[in-house]
Amino acid sequence: MTVALRTEKLSKAFGACRANDDISLSIATGARHALIGPNGAGKTTLVNLLTGVYAPTAGEVYLGAERVTHLPQHERVRRGMTRTYQINTLFPGLTVLESVVLAICERKRLGSTWWRTVASRTEETNEAWDLLALLQLDRDANTVTRRLPYGKQRLVEIALAMATRPRILLLDEPAAGVPAGQSAELFAAIARLPEGVTILFIEHDMDLVFRFAERITVLVGGGILTEGTSREIAADKRVREVYLGETQHA
Repeated sequence: MTVALRTEKLSKAFGACRANDDISLSIATGARHALIGPNGAGKTTLVNLLTGVYAPTAGEVYLGAERVTHLPQHERVRRGMTRTYQINTLFPGLTVLESVVLAICERKRLGSTWWRTVASRTEETNEAWDLLALLQLDRDANTVTRRLPYGKQRLVEIALAMATRPRILLLDEPAAGVPAGQSAELFAAIARLPEGVTILFIEHDMDLVFRFAERITVLVGGGILTEGTSREIAADKRVREVYLGETQHA
């Protein structure tokens, strides 16, 4: 097994609160790996540590064999690690095609010629069309992003992330706020992403997790409770107790 992303004893404290505690995690290249746990378990904090939003209190982050613990976010993106957020971050006044072309131009460091029209960017436009076709967004290419249903807006965010040509894609609750009928379509599109792209995702819908994830890590109280296949996690009494306890508390 080759490892795409690895942490060693990764911790993050906010004052007396330890949001993540001694997390050692290995994500295999090409994996579809889910990160689950009750509210407050530290899932988003962990993604923020992996992507450089937060500096760790202790521990290390490796992208492949390279230590990236203290690299800024943009350098991690350039090395192949890209993420999405719980609340989408889009260009609401641009069309879907314009948005993706802009992201491709940014990857190619063509920002100094931002004023050129999309029509003049033949190579970038062709790449954008291929990406939209992969995610079945090509019929919406000329639609202004803010006019799309929310589920398709989440797909556009994934298209923007894929425009960076990531080796590792981190999805922070991609189905959050998406109606149930659209969330299945969203994950079907994620399933079509290239096998070489490693995907680590946070998701609360356990049906989606068990259908999509090859491996699952369970966080509780900022630390790893257990890890295993979907079948192993579904059968784990401790995991059921964690989620039952959350339901009872709610």
